[in-house]
Amino acid sequence: MRRNCKKIKIKDRYIGGDSPILIQSMTNTDTRDVLATVNQITELENAGCEIIRVAVPDLQAAEAIKGIKSNINIPLIADIHFDYKLALKSMENGVDGLRINPGNIGSELRIKEVANCASYYNIPIRVGVNSGSLEKDLLKKYGSPTPEALVESALRNVRLLEKYNFFNIVISVKSSNVIKNIESYRILAKETEYPLHLGVTEAGTAFSGTVKSAIGIGSLLCDGIGDTIRVSLTGSPIDEIKVAKEILKDCGIRKEGIEIISCPTCGRTNIDLISIVREAEKRFSSINKPIKVAIMGCAVNGPGEAREADLGIAGGSGEGVIFKKGEIIRKVPEEKLLDALMEEIAKL
Repeated sequence: MRRNCKKIKIKDRYIGGDSPILIQSMTNTDTRDVLATVNQITELENAGCEIIRVAVPDLQAAEAIKGIKSNINIPLIADIHFDYKLALKSMENGVDGLRINPGNIGSELRIKEVANCASYYNIPIRVGVNSGSLEKDLLKKYGSPTPEALVESALRNVRLLEKYNFFNIVISVKSSNVIKNIESYRILAKETEYPLHLGVTEAGTAFSGTVKSAIGIGSLLCDGIGDTIRVSLTGSPIDEIKVAKEILKDCGIRKEGIEIISCPTCGRTNIDLISIVREAEKRFSSINKPIKVAIMGCAVNGPGEAREADLGIAGGSGEGVIFKKGEIIRKVPEEKLLDALMEEIAKL
């Protein structure tokens, strides 16, 4: 059961309520380089990104929002730190949303100006609290960036926006510690009806960051918590989209694309299953059919797993069989297994 919350509009999409859980990413180009940034956003959109965020470190980057916005299709969020004037300028230049950390944006008067401007342009604000940028008084109170400290910071800043009649809000409370991250969101989910943006901040490399994100985001999604997600990886943002899509698929939230079931291999495996699975992943990446495919190394688990899959292969000695709903339909040489499987997928 998904958590019930408010629905927030961003451009032509919605976050929260009964709307789909949207995938976000952030560019790693220099925002001031409009062409490079647009090219990366286009690539990300083609990969499945649904909301994109760009860093706005200075006035030149805020001015670049115009050129970027006019050349992309998905909602554009400006990521603002320290200088509230950059938030104002980004909104003037057509950005679809803001992400601010009120703890470092300045005085209450500056927050009021940002809120009033966002109200004027009907732009949502994500109150993004991170464990590395908590207010000093909360660090002193709790001794460290505990889940309770993160939630108190978020709600404090939400109430500050509400004070100026601004309610177009999304919240995130990210930590690089997976356990703290999960607990922060669980506490927050009980304390507010605003939509929540999930992520594990500074998760790490493609390997470790994927593991952290799968646990930190996936466990919350399985609890029914979360309305939009961003997988944060040190590397290509395209990888973030791939991991995010897989998390949503494995949590049963999305049915897009082929789900691969494959065995870890053992001494009974008589075909080059690892190479077959790697090649299958490449070929399947452009297929959006919501089907399950089992790729198994031998007959121990192969037929059983194939019964649970729409299609499957099980290897033998230099050859293999293709199953459809558990029934053998073909026997083919090992070197033709994947081609034969692709032919059967095309028929579905």
